[in-house]
Amino acid sequence: MSAPSTPQAATAARSDPYSPKGLALSLESAGAILLAVLWVLPLAYAVWAAIHPAEYTTRFVLSAPLTLENFTRAWAAAPFARYFLNTFVLVTMILCCQLVLGTLAAYALARQDFWGRDVAFALILAQLMIMPDALIVENYRTLARFNLIDTITAIALPYIASAFGIFLLRQTFKTVPKELDDAARVEGASPLQVLMKVYVPLAKPTYIAYGLVSVSYHWNNFLWPLLVTNSVESRPLTVGLQVFSSSDQGIDWAVICAATLMTSAPLLLAFLLFQRQFVQSFMRAGIK
Repeated sequence: MSAPSTPQAATAARSDPYSPKGLALSLESAGAILLAVLWVLPLAYAVWAAIHPAEYTTRFVLSAPLTLENFTRAWAAAPFARYFLNTFVLVTMILCCQLVLGTLAAYALARQDFWGRDVAFALILAQLMIMPDALIVENYRTLARFNLIDTITAIALPYIASAFGIFLLRQTFKTVPKELDDAARVEGASPLQVLMKVYVPLAKPTYIAYGLVSVSYHWNNFLWPLLVTNSVESRPLTVGLQVFSSSDQGIDWAVICAATLMTSAPLLLAFLLFQRQFVQSFMRAGIK
């Protein structure tokens, strides 16, 4: 007699009743391929225009000569070294402040009992429904009163506290068993030590996921930095790119594409290197 099938084998053999089959599966695959092609086409065109002479930006000839002159011209047309430094300082400053403030606020909302905790959390959730662009005028007036216009600090201040980050970390902290708190307190750990030695290590996937989202968003942010910066000393990369759209002799798309690739290369490289960790971090963080 054959051995009875194990529950694991029976579960694996059981098909998902909601999974697409036949024509539905073919349509789903075709739609996914179409979306992938639509997503990659602008990037493919930017790469083509950047590595070919200007006369081939609209002529797709496979035998067209390759060149790196567009990158050289783009680097010489603007102080990209300064822009890269400003952007790196900006995203690092914002991320560090968001992680510190978000961690402390999330721990208090998740594990500390105090009057008005639920009201405070509701107000934080309400902030998620307010678009940042709606606060541009008031934020500009406030920073102008403190003489912070045209500084990297002015770009970062409206974003140093993130409602999304607090919500994400709070939900992660609430999944940590309270028995770990009790065990740490029995060993004589203070609340801050419990946070740093118990909660923060267990929330590492969430920190990675949120860090990637925060860096990518503020690396590409354009409108607010454009309004509050006037000099090279404080402009980030996205604002520095506008120099290529104000030429009196027309727009050179080859140089623009080369400059765009230079500014987006760090994010593209980070995505290619850490895409698996990025997806796994969001899955472990419980984002559905």
